[in-house]
Amino acid sequence: MASSQAAPGTVLITGTTSGVGLYAAKALVDRGWRVITANRSPIRAEAAAATIGLPTGRPSQLQHIYMDLGDLNSVRSGAEDLLDSLEEPLDALVCNAAVYLPRLRKPRRSPQGYEISMATNHFGHFLLIHLLIDNLRKSNRPVWRGRSWGLEQPRIVILGTVTANYKELGGKIPIPAPADLGDLSGFNEGFLSPISMASGKRFKPGKAYKDSKLCNMITTQELHRRYKDSPILFSSLYPGCVANTKLFRNTPKLFQLLFPWFQKLITGGFVSESLAGNRVAQVVADPEFGISGVHWSWGNRQKKDRPQFSQELSDRVTDPVTSKRVWELTMELVGLN
Repeated sequence: MASSQAAPGTVLITGTTSGVGLYAAKALVDRGWRVITANRSPIRAEAAAATIGLPTGRPSQLQHIYMDLGDLNSVRSGAEDLLDSLEEPLDALVCNAAVYLPRLRKPRRSPQGYEISMATNHFGHFLLIHLLIDNLRKSNRPVWRGRSWGLEQPRIVILGTVTANYKELGGKIPIPAPADLGDLSGFNEGFLSPISMASGKRFKPGKAYKDSKLCNMITTQELHRRYKDSPILFSSLYPGCVANTKLFRNTPKLFQLLFPWFQKLITGGFVSESLAGNRVAQVVADPEFGISGVHWSWGNRQKKDRPQFSQELSDRVTDPVTSKRVWELTMELVGLN
């Protein structure tokens, strides 16, 4: 092996029926990793994998399990079944699955009664992390450090977004409103009908998505603070604007047509699903990304072979008082207290 190169490991990726998650699975399989995918439809996940040349019928390399991130009971049962089936511990977890429903007139609810974008994007992943974290601690993925072998630290990687970071232009876009959790009164009051926003204010579907991704990025920072003595590395990333992904399938047709061209020609922020998936794979697998607490970015204006960097985050992500409160309230809402 070359200097500072780690051996392939086993990774669980949520949300792989299309887009970034699907291409991250491909990038990691191509690197020799064993990939386990978690989706509401393992059949669709396997079919999607086949369309881009991933192996089928070979669970030793690519396995698909059922898990609905929007249903906390499904997350619990899916995680339990996975842990029972694993012969070796996981080496990485990628929290990628997301729903974005910007045209809803009224909130859609999860089986537990929570607004669905927060339930899926934040609550489901928060619970999944806690159910798998002890298993991840046991990871023993070898790495050659130039003169001797060592162990590469396991990683939890969460997909963030530019629209949840007020330090970046995309995070300041006022339509429908920037990500902002307010005083967290919605969480504090139980987050059940008629409450549909973390702040307790009027439902805005696009903002609900942004708020849930803000919670994802807060979770990364709080995990880093709380588990600083753990072997696990915690990071988030924004791989660039994958403007043609199915994440946007519930937006108006005209938006779906024009948005990719806007990102390509005006902002320069467009990246392909393949490139975004490869960037996720880098954060999961490569030794140079082995730094906890970092939000990785490649910049809003894409350039060929541009190197990664640690993106500065706004106080809405990093404030320890808010992060602690988000953590404590989420623990209650997902039933971990």
